[in-house]
Amino acid sequence: MRRTANEVTARDVLEIQKGAVLIGHNQKPVTFVATSLLALGLLLGTGARASAEDVTSTLSAPATSVWLAQDGNESAYPTRASTVLGFFKEHRLAVGDDDYVSVPLDSAVHDGMHVEYRPAVPVIVFVGDKQREVRSSSATIEDLLASLHVKLGPSDEITPSLDSPLLPNTVVRVVRVKTWVARFVKTIPQPVVRRKLASLERGVSRVINPGRSGRRETIVRFVQRGDDRPLRTTIATRLLRKARPKIVGVGIARLDFGDYVRNQIVEVAHVAGNAVQMIATAYVAGCYGCSGITALGLPAGHGVVAVDPRFIPLGTKLYVPGYGRALAGDTGGAIKGRRIDLGFNSLAAARAFGRRKITVYVLR
Repeated sequence: MRRTANEVTARDVLEIQKGAVLIGHNQKPVTFVATSLLALGLLLGTGARASAEDVTSTLSAPATSVWLAQDGNESAYPTRASTVLGFFKEHRLAVGDDDYVSVPLDSAVHDGMHVEYRPAVPVIVFVGDKQREVRSSSATIEDLLASLHVKLGPSDEITPSLDSPLLPNTVVRVVRVKTWVARFVKTIPQPVVRRKLASLERGVSRVINPGRSGRRETIVRFVQRGDDRPLRTTIATRLLRKARPKIVGVGIARLDFGDYVRNQIVEVAHVAGNAVQMIATAYVAGCYGCSGITALGLPAGHGVVAVDPRFIPLGTKLYVPGYGRALAGDTGGAIKGRRIDLGFNSLAAARAFGRRKITVYVLR
C-alpha cells in the first residue's frame, strides 16, 4: 500500500535515525540525513513534527568518544548515547546480570570515558569433595573464590594458581591440606642380664638390680591432603632417659665345693686354708620380728648370712657347701661365736635345711 507524505510516522523517522547511527560508526557524523529529516518534517503533522525535531536534535549532537576495555584490549568508540547502557545497546552488547561493568549502567556518558566490561563465563569449582557450576565475571581465580566465599587455609592447594585469569570453562580445584605436629614418648625396654650365683639354690633366681626402662621422645609432622591418609615425617628425636639393665641372679648352689672350684666359679687361690666348723641354722626374711633388711642394709634372703661380727667380720665372703657363696651381712641376738644363720628365700627351704654342723670356708 502506498503512503502519502502526510502518512510518514515518527517510527519511520526513528528507523532513519538508527540507520544514521550505523552509518556514522567510526566515521564523522553524517549531517545530510538530519537536513533531509528537517525538510521531511515540514510535510508531517503537528505531533509528528515534534518527534522529528527530537530525532534531528539527537543526530545533530556532536559524537563523544568512549574507551571500552574488553578481553585485555582497550579501544575508543564514538557514540551519541547519553548513558552507558545506551552505549552498550548501540554497539549491540547485551549485558547479563552476572557480567561486570566498571561503572553503573545508568551513568551519563562523557567524552574520554573509560569503561571496563567482562562477560560472565561458565566455571566448574571443586572445593574438597563438593562441586559447583557457576557463571562468573571475576578477573582472577582468587577473585572467583572470594566471590563464592571460599575460605582458604594456609596449606590448601589451588589449581590453577590464584593469580591466573578466569577463562571460559575453567576447572578450579581446591584441595584442603591439614598439617599438625604431634609428640610421642616411647618406652625403651631395659635389657636383662643374668648372673650365676653360688649363693642361691639351683633353679632359684633373684633380682639383684631392678634397673629401669628408658624413654625416647619423637616429634612427628603430619600432612593430610583431602581425605587421603596422612603422611608422617619425623622432625626430631631425642633420648629422655637411658635404660639401665635389670640384673637377675640365677642360683647354682647344688654343686659341691669341688665342682664349684672346677667350674671356675671361685678360683682355688681364693679359698682359704682355714675351714671353720660351725653350727648352722636357717631363717627367712618374713620371720617373726624380722625387718627384711640386714645389718649391712641388704635385703634378707638366700646368700646373706648372719654371724657374730667378733668371730667373722661383717662383709666377709664365705662359701658354705650345700648352700653356696654367702656374705656375712647380718647379725642376730642368738648368733654367738661359731654360730651362723643362713638366709633362705622360702620357709620350706629353711625347714628343709634345719639345723646342722657345717664347714664354712672364708674366701679371700
